[in-house]
Amino acid sequence: MGANEVEARVKSVIATVLKIDSADIANDANFIFDLGADSMQSLELVAAFEEEFEIELDEDKALAVQTVSDAVSFIESYLN
Repeated sequence: MGANEVEARVKSVIATVLKIDSADIANDANFIFDLGADSMQSLELVAAFEEEFEIELDEDKALAVQTVSDAVSFIESYLN
């Protein structure tokens, strides 16, 4: 799976969980400060990423991810 596909799927998950338009999600957007995610939505994002990519993430490390591009890199590390 290429980086562009991972990025598109990550943005799709974020858009669904946070109920925002995926076109409004910048790669350097911070989940909390730019996209408005609260702690419950952060947990929902981790679960949604696991489901979307059929992987099991380290929850503590996943919750430490701050930006969209960091999430893409983090998920790619699990896929490789």
